[in-house]
Amino acid sequence: MEHMTDLTARASRLLELHHTGTTLVLPTVWDAWSARAVVAAGFAALTVGSHPLADARGQSDNEGMTLDEALDGIRRVTGSVDVPVSADMESGYDTAPAELVERVLEAGIAGINIEDSVHSQRRMRSAQEHADYIAAVRAAADAAGVDLVINARTDAFLGKYETFADPLAEAIRRLQLCESAGSRCSYPVKAPDAESVRTLLAELSGPINVIAHPVNGSAAGPLEELRRLGVHRVSFGPLLQGALTGPLSDIVSPWA
Repeated sequence: MEHMTDLTARASRLLELHHTGTTLVLPTVWDAWSARAVVAAGFAALTVGSHPLADARGQSDNEGMTLDEALDGIRRVTGSVDVPVSADMESGYDTAPAELVERVLEAGIAGINIEDSVHSQRRMRSAQEHADYIAAVRAAADAAGVDLVINARTDAFLGKYETFADPLAEAIRRLQLCESAGSRCSYPVKAPDAESVRTLLAELSGPINVIAHPVNGSAAGPLEELRRLGVHRVSFGPLLQGALTGPLSDIVSPWA
């Protein structure tokens, strides 16, 4: 009961952080060490990315981990910090929504990413199929009394399994359906430029998430530009972990 009370408060806090009127930066971590470092730097919440987590485990992204393996890594993060943690659940690891929510909440997760690329089947969910999955996740979280922050991701811009004549229009269509289904944030991954982000912000009613490199900024510009545009949320995906590779090599190479 104490665990659920604490998680309920963390989920509500994470949702509040999306609506403060300023851009919420959620550094993307992969283990307890990186999570503690981020919290010590002053961040009020963080994300766990499937890509850096898989790399840290010696596995592959795109659901190369099982749900059990992903949750094992995420649980080590949620158990090591006292701030809300949102975690990347890919497309749900071929798990029914109610079971996914039960497992996610048990692991202390306050928010989740759900994407429309089903890598195990090498396909993209239809817009309605994705929205229906989001709706079922929302219903299960609501039934548990937790305002789980569902960050609905679309890969409409990626063109990996399906390409669209107008990726921006397709992203908007899919994310509007997800908002109606109960998502709390939208993630149009790889939105190509500031104009696309501006259009997404105008067409969607809720917050959007933009991926950025911690040194080089985003496709829509640096943090200052994202703030000016009114972007609600920024995460780093695998880019923070990747940015550390060069400095780590520089430190150790003289000892080789």
